[in-house]
Amino acid sequence: MQASEQRPKIAIFVDIQNIYYTTRDTFQQQFNYRNFWQQISQQGDIVLANAYAIQRSDDQQHKFQKALKHIGFNVKLKPFIQRRDGSAKGDWDVGIAVDVMETAPEVDIVILLSGDGDFDLLLRKVRSRDGVKTHVYGVTALTAQALINAADEFFPIEQHLLL
Repeated sequence: MQASEQRPKIAIFVDIQNIYYTTRDTFQQQFNYRNFWQQISQQGDIVLANAYAIQRSDDQQHKFQKALKHIGFNVKLKPFIQRRDGSAKGDWDVGIAVDVMETAPEVDIVILLSGDGDFDLLLRKVRSRDGVKTHVYGVTALTAQALINAADEFFPIEQHLLL
């Protein structure tokens, strides 16, 4: 294979909580990470795939995390924090942003699975700084328009990517 025919290097970043709740609330179904992986691996070489989750001590979560690792994802966990007032904290936005900023210079395509509009600045920055293509996968009705506008391409999560 000649250099001009090299497959693009792809990095994937998954906001697990966002994808879980948006697919559940919209479709009453779960996202199919295996189908997604197979689809993306046909488009290039996946050189990094991080899935960001909140650590909880339940068997379903452990099974899910093990399945993600089996597919090929690095699962990054942050402790679930229950506040005294009953609210909860467990947000990976800064961690995702740091990892994208560090990885973007090394890849051709950054894929973000999230509908969170806070990531629009991040995508704009890595596009201009690194010349990387940015793709967003999200549930159309629950993905911020600012995020869709910031990406080179937006791919709606539809039936073929659901369990």
